[in-house]
Amino acid sequence: MIGIIVVFFIAKTCGRSGSSSSSSVAETWQKSPVDNLIKELNNEQNFSIILFDMDANEGSDNYRHQYQVIIQRPDTVVEQKTTWKNVSEPFFSQNLNNMGMEIASKKDGVVTKQAVPAGYNHYVGNEKYGRWENRGGSSFWAFYGQYAFMSHMFNMGSYRRSYWDDYRGGGYYGSSRGYYGPRGSSPVYGTKSYTSSGSGSSSKWGSKPSTFKDKVRSRVSRSSSSSSARSSSKTTRSSSRYRTSSTRSRSGGFGK
Repeated sequence: MIGIIVVFFIAKTCGRSGSSSSSSVAETWQKSPVDNLIKELNNEQNFSIILFDMDANEGSDNYRHQYQVIIQRPDTVVEQKTTWKNVSEPFFSQNLNNMGMEIASKKDGVVTKQAVPAGYNHYVGNEKYGRWENRGGSSFWAFYGQYAFMSHMFNMGSYRRSYWDDYRGGGYYGSSRGYYGPRGSSPVYGTKSYTSSGSGSSSKWGSKPSTFKDKVRSRVSRSSSSSSARSSSKTTRSSSRYRTSSTRSRSGGFGK
């Protein structure tokens, strides 16, 4: 009888802990605009979502993104830009270095969330849209005439074959690991390079002074660190409760 009562007590306690943990996750997690876009594009088999621009208010926790959506269809490529979307501070922090990058895509019906150079997953290396050409001893991707607009659309001056091969063969392709260029080198892709040339330089974020961007980076970095510390603390306390329950269970069993 004692054993049964102890088991019931533990089950009830664990149930409360699990419920508390689940509700905590539900309270802190929220869908991003990218999640909503993926849902809206559910009927499309192939698309790319690119972080086109971003903005923040220096005096408040107000963060925004604008996205470029590229839809690949059998006979055409459709490009559209979204309105500005409010995003959470953690999501803004997560994508601070991803401007100009594809941050989500769907290829042949499979959705992947990964920061990669715009065009890598659907168009570069796809012989329907272009071919590799040798120039000055190096190989670069060249879009065919009717698709020449894509280089401008992606704000990419050139696509080096060596970088693309590194992405495809270096364990990045199909994973969640972001690709910013070869290992051991300064980032070739991402916010810094994107905002230093082409349309990226005239974007809202690209037009902001360095002092402003540094302040925002520092603020979201501190906030992100604090959130991680709180999350770690909650996990530790939760683990301690489960260890206590486990000990009680063994005690009850042995003492009956």
